[in-house]
Amino acid sequence: MKKDVLPVQIRGLLPANNGVALFVGNDEKVFVIQVEHNMGAIIGMALRGTQHERPLTHDLIGNIFQGFGITVERVVITELRNSTYFARLILRQENELGSKLVELDARPSDCLALAAAQKKPIFVTTQLFQSVEDMTEVLTRIGEEKQGEAGDDSEPS
Repeated sequence: MKKDVLPVQIRGLLPANNGVALFVGNDEKVFVIQVEHNMGAIIGMALRGTQHERPLTHDLIGNIFQGFGITVERVVITELRNSTYFARLILRQENELGSKLVELDARPSDCLALAAAQKKPIFVTTQLFQSVEDMTEVLTRIGEEKQGEAGDDSEPS
């Protein structure tokens, strides 16, 4: 995949009626990817470094990768088509024969869960990044509201 890409990070998560809004972006722009409630919880746990008593699916996949000498190289969110985001999972396999890159089509939520759990880079194609709506102001407003709630535990005088 030889497309121009930009580095992004998961900047925030917000529970919503129909799942979780994942705020993804950089200092220039933030956009939202909607994911299922359980995927939002898994990504949130991975970002916080929360350990699980038993391996979750993404932990299992990571363990399988490790067993076969495969590492997640990076994740690329590639396009938005009919209100659905698409992504590519870029893997590297090392063995006695050398190194091989493998690129797989995958749901962005799965890619982001693996990237968060394994602290791997996330990218977005420049074309997609330029076309999505900037949600930076919404994320900033949510952050300010949460700060206000956290700091509002003083007794009235």
